[in-house]
Amino acid sequence: MNSAYGLVAVSLVVAATVLIGTFGLRISRTTSDFYVASRTVSPLRNASAIGGEYLSAASFLGVAGLILAYGADMLWLPVGWTGGYLVLLVLISAPLRRSGAYTLPDFAEARLESMAVRRVTSVLAVLIGWLYLMPQLQSAGLVLRTVVGTPVWAGAVLVAVVVTINVLSGGMRSITLVQAFQYWLKLTALAVPVLFLLIAWRHDAAPAPTRDAPPTFPQATTVSVGADVTVRVEHPVRVVLHGRLDGRAQDGPVELTAGEHRIARDSTVVFPAGAAVPHVSGLPERTDREWALPLSGREYPLYATYSLILATFLGTMGLPHVLVRFYTNPDGQAARRTTVLVLALLGAFYLLPALYGVLGRIYTPELLMTGRTDAVVLTLPGRLIGGTLGDLLGALVTAGAVAAFLSTSSGLTVSVAGVIAQDILHGGVRSFRAATLLALFVPLGLALAARALAVADVVGLAFAVAASTFCPLLVLGIWWRRLTVAGALAGLVAGGGLAGTAVVWTILGGPPSGLAGALLAQPAAWTVPVAFAVMIVVSLLTPRSIPPGVARTMVRLHTPESLDVDRGTWRPKRV
Repeated sequence: MNSAYGLVAVSLVVAATVLIGTFGLRISRTTSDFYVASRTVSPLRNASAIGGEYLSAASFLGVAGLILAYGADMLWLPVGWTGGYLVLLVLISAPLRRSGAYTLPDFAEARLESMAVRRVTSVLAVLIGWLYLMPQLQSAGLVLRTVVGTPVWAGAVLVAVVVTINVLSGGMRSITLVQAFQYWLKLTALAVPVLFLLIAWRHDAAPAPTRDAPPTFPQATTVSVGADVTVRVEHPVRVVLHGRLDGRAQDGPVELTAGEHRIARDSTVVFPAGAAVPHVSGLPERTDREWALPLSGREYPLYATYSLILATFLGTMGLPHVLVRFYTNPDGQAARRTTVLVLALLGAFYLLPALYGVLGRIYTPELLMTGRTDAVVLTLPGRLIGGTLGDLLGALVTAGAVAAFLSTSSGLTVSVAGVIAQDILHGGVRSFRAATLLALFVPLGLALAARALAVADVVGLAFAVAASTFCPLLVLGIWWRRLTVAGALAGLVAGGGLAGTAVVWTILGGPPSGLAGALLAQPAAWTVPVAFAVMIVVSLLTPRSIPPGVARTMVRLHTPESLDVDRGTWRPKRV
């Protein structure tokens, strides 16, 4: 793609985001404005804003990249991320709104009447937010490097600065307007190019990937290696290489023998037509038939699939930046309407990434060699269409990707800053603004220092931690009056400790092979039941620590706002 078009697209999205965000400064004055937009957001606007912040880099880039690399099994990601809102609709949305809380720690304290539970919840909310923020910032670096050629750190810093300006300008009221705009931009940025891509594919008459063989280069292809990679070569192939191969400088024809080879960054490799695509170490080499069929080609595929489903369905309700959105609705009925609209908006969006993954398997197989499968959405318009139209469509996709980073990062920053401001600082607008800097620049440092992982993989780990901690707390806290302080603490520590250990192990060194690797890479299938069991068992063993005001709290959570409990008109607490 022409870098000038990409730079213009990035500049326009950044400018629109800052302008819409600073407009929030004119209408944001109170603490309630900054935290929950004074609870006046309509269902459609709130649903659009939820779609804007929920459809992160993992949705816009990561799903297509994982489908390109792993195939049909990865279709469970968009299914689970959408289905999680159905669980929210049935179990959580209305009672959570009736709690009258600003943040998830507020809810935990109100339900269990314990500062200890609040502190543990606050720590987990911040850690989950940071874990979710890190891949957004890393992906921003990938996009700007792909489109404009800037260093990897430049994109992360740009997103951090723009998000800081937005959040400091007007808090939740400001980013609600920004995120609603960005949802529709992201939907347009995927939907319009995919129409042209499908037309070009039909005109090209290229078959879908159905052969019982690994992918090959359909024509002579030049692969630019942007970072040091180790690739596996299954069959010897003669290529033209300019750069360093296995530590030695090369500038001409060379034979890649079967086995593993180290190719240095900034090298270029020209492969002949029909050559098998070498795969970067860590990606499985799957035939087209294996790629197109679920539960094939991976170790313990059934366990990995069920664990992924559990993490995505239950982890949604434990994401702090998702939950804070329900506090902005006027009442519980509006919260339910918002959730129904979110299901429709997400369902429309998630039809698109799978198409990019399939087309990428046909036209951009070299991404399996460089390991940059997340770039398939950005690469396809220029590869399949080309010319000025391809550049323009590539710029539109780039605009959508930047909007994805900005909207999700804004929502996460607000939710994390709200927790830090209330539980570490002194509360109020000034504390919220100071907390914003801490909420954003810690994950920025982690993103620049940590090794790069597939964005959807890291987000999936954040879902696993959320499902193992906040899901049991919310479900049992809302629907089981016998939950005790000791039980909640024990469950949070057990679920958070086990899932957190798996996450740290995976990010720092990658999971080992075999069953242990499968359990660490997808921990939700065992950490979620452990968390629920610990909360229930410890609560049954410690009945004396049931909060004294639990009856009043449960009535408040489950009684519609229009009904009166005490005198004929019961109203929820307004904070």
